[in-house]
Amino acid sequence: MSADIDFDHHSDEANADPVAYYARFRESCPVGRSAAYGGFTYTTRYADVARIARDDETFSSARSGHGGQGVGIVIPKGPGLDQYPIELDPPRSTEYRQLINPLLTPEAVEHLVPMIERHAARVVDDFIELGSCDFVRDLTNPLPAAVTLDWLGFPEEDWAKLAGPIHDIFAAPAGSERAVRGAAGLAYMDQRIRELIAERRSTPRTDAVSTLVAGRRADGSKFSEDELVSVIGLLIAGGVDTTTSLTGSTLVHLARHPEQRQRLIDSLDLLDTATEEFLRAFAPSQSMARTVTQDVEVGGCPMHAGDRVLIPWVAANHDPAVFPDPEQVRLDRDASRHLSFGIGSHRCAGAHLARAMFRAMMTQVLTRLPDYLVIEEGLVAYPTRGNQSGWDAVPAVFTPGPRATAAAGTARALRTPTPLRVTAVRAVAEGVVAVDLGLPDGAELPPWQPGAHVEVRLPSGRLRQYSLCGDPADATTWRIGVLREHLGRGGSAELHELARPGATFAVRGPRNHFPLVPAASYLFVAGGIGVTPVLAMVRAAAGRGTPFAVVYGGRTRSTMAFADELSAVAGDALTLLPQDEAGLPDLPRLLGDLDADTAVYACGPAPMLAAVERECASLGLTDRLHQERFTADDGLETAFDAAENRTFAVQLARTGVTLTVPADRRLIEVLRDAVSGLSYDCEKGYCGACETRVLAGTPEHRDSVLSDEERLAGRTMMICVGRCQGDRLVLDI
Repeated sequence: MSADIDFDHHSDEANADPVAYYARFRESCPVGRSAAYGGFTYTTRYADVARIARDDETFSSARSGHGGQGVGIVIPKGPGLDQYPIELDPPRSTEYRQLINPLLTPEAVEHLVPMIERHAARVVDDFIELGSCDFVRDLTNPLPAAVTLDWLGFPEEDWAKLAGPIHDIFAAPAGSERAVRGAAGLAYMDQRIRELIAERRSTPRTDAVSTLVAGRRADGSKFSEDELVSVIGLLIAGGVDTTTSLTGSTLVHLARHPEQRQRLIDSLDLLDTATEEFLRAFAPSQSMARTVTQDVEVGGCPMHAGDRVLIPWVAANHDPAVFPDPEQVRLDRDASRHLSFGIGSHRCAGAHLARAMFRAMMTQVLTRLPDYLVIEEGLVAYPTRGNQSGWDAVPAVFTPGPRATAAAGTARALRTPTPLRVTAVRAVAEGVVAVDLGLPDGAELPPWQPGAHVEVRLPSGRLRQYSLCGDPADATTWRIGVLREHLGRGGSAELHELARPGATFAVRGPRNHFPLVPAASYLFVAGGIGVTPVLAMVRAAAGRGTPFAVVYGGRTRSTMAFADELSAVAGDALTLLPQDEAGLPDLPRLLGDLDADTAVYACGPAPMLAAVERECASLGLTDRLHQERFTADDGLETAFDAAENRTFAVQLARTGVTLTVPADRRLIEVLRDAVSGLSYDCEKGYCGACETRVLAGTPEHRDSVLSDEERLAGRTMMICVGRCQGDRLVLDI
């Protein structure tokens, strides 16, 4: 490769539009050599970035003399304290990950949510009566700082002292007075960390620093003060400014796209899905770097030991081979494969905490400052977006509001997968069953409103979404309707086979992306299994005394689920249209005769929804149309027959413990019961967070991360979805 390609990720052109900059090189020279900063190889494609990030043996994160002195995971290198474990390679990094992982599991973060929401409400209270703010100064910097430092155990007087310098390091031009001030602030942070470590060694508390101080290596030895300073410093830096960056970029985007902001205001639960898309589109960490340890070739470009290589997350997140139309922000896109948290052994341990802080801040803004207006001429971006991207200032005005009168976060929801027991199953149409779910102890479930759905995690690892179609007044039961899809990828067939009274499924929710908004009247159009959310909506409209009409179509009368229940509620307002008897709905007539204030709700097969959408557009009714689409793409999901699951044993090599994984449970569920601090995230086999070394046995791979060569080698597996081809696995756990 030529060494004179004019590539510089810190250039003015790259700073102006990193996505377009990387796209240009992806099309012309996707992997190449740059002469900038002493020379390095750049990459632009998702596959190449992921391959390098996952191969610690060939591409090292450790500091070395190659490319100069300083922090080894960025180009160019710069000064900075050692950052454990991100600047170490396995196996040296492993003991530090084992130290911090238990503090940042989904379950551990769920316990922090009430604290996070209290801080979020408090921070917004400080400026909501003024009618103006700088989102960075007043929200996105102080909230992550308060949460991270409170969690770690720093006293309140330290929060502001440490938050500012961390932001200065990322936002200040190199060599500026502000950068010098930030460096001085980091020296103070080092001092305070050491003081807190000493305090917790003598007087432990229930905070995270106390847990870290009490941690031990596998041989029982303690971590030194310097090691703990490095780990805690990285937790602070990672917890504070990355979430600041993501939230600021999202707030600016939503100010520029008010239709998306309104959609989130109307359907706040959509924020859970949208968060992954915002992470994909606005990655706080734009790129990292590695040092080549042995000669290798990537994307046709030879690399030699000692070479430096750039792995830009932002380029991978906008690779059209993985994310169609990547320049578009789609709130309901399944962006689970984004690399904003990295991939491989150094994937961000604080991903779950970052999401929780982001969700709390966005919820406060969308519910309490919904009409905010960003002052565009006052926006100040980071001086370079080559390594970190974000805003240094986001001034805004809004309608002043009252301080919070109640604690935030009072609404309950199952945010982590929770075991629910099947209490009843009955056939409601040809190929359709109604499944009732409840907590094993019969306690009340979180409340829900019409349009809500839940996510069901099947024993195979498959994740499926189902609308709630029962009675919201029944506090102990959630009812879903499940159509057996004969041409599907096996999820519905698995649920049909396993849904028996007493069976248990892991469930999250409720979430509502399809709320029933107030209207003078409604037209409900349902097709096939799309009747499930409509059934709950019709009950609600009838209970309110709101006029409505229902049109329900299906292939044949025998396939139309819940028709009797719908008829009992809707009476003469219901029109049943079995396709073999009455053909397709006459959409021009249905939609052309609507009153001016009628809201249209549609749920059903994609062709039906597309037809309704086209007709509404032609009649100027788009603003009154509400549609439900479960758009999470399962195209990455490995096809397999869960009925062939077999029981197998898994031995944990580090403890010698042997566990049994039955056919109706996932490997990760069994491991979670026995091991604290497992690293995992998407639980779909997409993100690579749970990749685990296999020491013996033959894994059955059901992920979309490993290459064909890696699958055949069988040295690692994704424990969230993988199983065993034989009777026994030995894992490096």
